[in-house]
Amino acid sequence: MTEISSLTIAQAGRLIAARELSPVEYTDALLARITALDPIYHAFIAVTADIARAEARAAEAAIARGNRRGPMHGIPYALKDIFDVAGLATTCHSKLRAGHRATADATVVHRLREAGAVLLGKLSLHEFANGGPTLELPWPAARNPWNTDLHPGGSSSGCGTAAALGLAPATLGTDTGGSVRNPATCCGVIGMKPSYGAVSRAGVFPLAFSLDHVGPITRTVEDNAILFQTIAGHDPADPASARRAPADCLAGLRQGIKDLKIGVIAHFYEEDMAADPQQVAAIADAIALLQRLGAEVKPVRLSPLATWMDCGRIIHYAEAYAIHERDLQERPEDFASITRRRLLSGAFIAASDYVKAQQLRTVLREEYAAMLAEVDALITISSFDLPCRIDDESEIARTYERQCRMPFNVAGAPAISVPTGFSRDGLPLAMQITGRTFDEAMVYRVAWAYCDAAGWCERRPPIVEPALA
Repeated sequence: MTEISSLTIAQAGRLIAARELSPVEYTDALLARITALDPIYHAFIAVTADIARAEARAAEAAIARGNRRGPMHGIPYALKDIFDVAGLATTCHSKLRAGHRATADATVVHRLREAGAVLLGKLSLHEFANGGPTLELPWPAARNPWNTDLHPGGSSSGCGTAAALGLAPATLGTDTGGSVRNPATCCGVIGMKPSYGAVSRAGVFPLAFSLDHVGPITRTVEDNAILFQTIAGHDPADPASARRAPADCLAGLRQGIKDLKIGVIAHFYEEDMAADPQQVAAIADAIALLQRLGAEVKPVRLSPLATWMDCGRIIHYAEAYAIHERDLQERPEDFASITRRRLLSGAFIAASDYVKAQQLRTVLREEYAAMLAEVDALITISSFDLPCRIDDESEIARTYERQCRMPFNVAGAPAISVPTGFSRDGLPLAMQITGRTFDEAMVYRVAWAYCDAAGWCERRPPIVEPALA
């Protein structure tokens, strides 16, 4: 059998269903791996070993009785520490939340419990999902699994690290301006930001109400679709939740992409902002592969990247400041400096500018929808730069917003980050695939076809052995 920490959700699910893999054995193996490796990589803020073992035993007993609930039954998962789990702290990786205890599960946690999944613990993040890679936090910052001197992307940093290292086959993060797709990009895994309203945010600490999304990070596209299917669907507790059933993203996953029309938003990274040549070369190779798979690929144009970024930034900063205004006034010293600077910038955004940004957003969303009436999916770059050192504050500040992810938060459209190769130094490269609102099925279809042909998801980071750390 494949080494247990390398099992995908789909593989483990089939073995569990066939009674060839015990959920208890699986959970114990991952807890042992976390114990061995997490002191080096710091993906976890809290490991919930007792909960995990109890849920694994319950899953094993239910499956033995013939009551298997689906593909996530008995599968371990971990959460960015921004999701409420009844009885546990939701720290948001901040000193301000150290004494917090949740009284109820977030909706997505409830759905995972109902599916029989097994909670391994809570994962590291940028403070309140808004700061940036910094060592100035109550718990150690997560490290890049390909090079521990580098940052792993954020804000869902622990999700990317845990998924890449095989510490958890399923992880859940949040994405307001790219915070699921950025760690997926930096860690060489799959990160999906679903359509706005496709997944409930009830019980998730907010960053910016009109831009926040919950999304899965996994090692394969199929696993990502399985996790998305488990958590998606209408929730009356989230006012923005869409009143529609999620599409079946697994039924057509392997249909291929022959004769599909795919647009390339190349001006984002060729004209609007200069990208690392290695990122550009990798997406060029990806385009060639998509063409060999039978897709019709052509360049398309949207509004300049700066227009999308400025629109999203104003909305993000204004809404984030509204959430944290009281603590910024009363306890500013308890925020990390990078978080405090970012949050305080929202205090200087005029109400008129916020309203204009929301009006512009409507125009941009209409533009995006019109473009997707002409093609089945779009692709573009994810990050312009490779990850820098986690302790290089000036380089972090320079590169933090050099990315193409915010446009799809503004559009509210599904967007997935997939690996496109590796740099000369062995760091992951990536692109995004995006599609029509609530057409996650098409996005997953294109992503699966590309990743299956390219094979980059099969590569694993070199492990730093504990004795050598």
